[in-house]
Amino acid sequence: RHLAMPASSQSYLYRQDKYTSVSRKSQEKWGFLKAPAHLIKILKLGYRDMVKRKKIRLRHGDVLDVEEYHDGNYGSPGKSRQKKEKPTKEQVRLINQRNKVRRCRWRLIQYFDQGDLFITWTYAVGNRPPDMEGALKDFRAAITKIRKIYRARGVPLYWIRNIEKGTKGAWHIHLVIKQTPKGDAAAIVTKAWTKGGTYVAEICHSKFTGDDMEQLANYLTKDEHTAETKADGTPGKPRIAESSYNTSRNMPLPEPRTDKLVRWKLEVKPPKGYYIARIHEGINPVTGFLYRSYTLIKLKTQERKKPPNRVRRC
Repeated sequence: RHLAMPASSQSYLYRQDKYTSVSRKSQEKWGFLKAPAHLIKILKLGYRDMVKRKKIRLRHGDVLDVEEYHDGNYGSPGKSRQKKEKPTKEQVRLINQRNKVRRCRWRLIQYFDQGDLFITWTYAVGNRPPDMEGALKDFRAAITKIRKIYRARGVPLYWIRNIEKGTKGAWHIHLVIKQTPKGDAAAIVTKAWTKGGTYVAEICHSKFTGDDMEQLANYLTKDEHTAETKADGTPGKPRIAESSYNTSRNMPLPEPRTDKLVRWKLEVKPPKGYYIARIHEGINPVTGFLYRSYTLIKLKTQERKKPPNRVRRC
């Protein structure tokens, strides 16, 4: 049996994801908990003009990549607005790295399929370049050979690569490349590389499989600041001394669309015909407000069940 709610409202409280206002004396009676600071602030200021959604449509709308966040104009909860400060070098680096990973993932989704190739070119010890400029020269020579074959066949050449020098001096190149209509891209890239070994795998058969392309994007954008996590959960030491990331110039991206949200939804519900391939949620340490990013992928007509969601909460 549900009793009538008290009329007084002195503090913002919530229960089972339903937000309301009740008196402090009724908290114990009704079993309500205090709302988090970021939700109290949203209730006081209102949702409009606070929350924004940035959406990019990839593959003609088959994939929707979405970010929902607070615009940051209100400052952190419980703190007055402070004078805008110039970001530190570390903050700029983190922002640039995050944007690089995001654009890499967008290009992987837009231009590549699970049947395209993930390639690693290695160097024989005697062929190692003296520096990054030498490695770039080797890559340009190999990709020029590949481009000539693709161009002769009238096939567009899409590629994303990362040149890496290990902390022990070894060099290698990670490359994602579009498969040819004949299915012989592996033979083409193997013949083009003469400095060492060539290791080829289809994306769907690699350890980076996944329609959201997140794992592959993270791997392709590693740099000297990237540290792998140890088995016990602690961060390890970086294994890359130097890196160079780049893509072919024939892969433009559509412009994202930014909208203002009426309210912050506690749960993401995919539109009809889509499933959630990935979702990240957390609290912005600067503003103190919630943010999330997620990828929606259109279900194929023959699919009856939705794939399981991969959720990571930050």
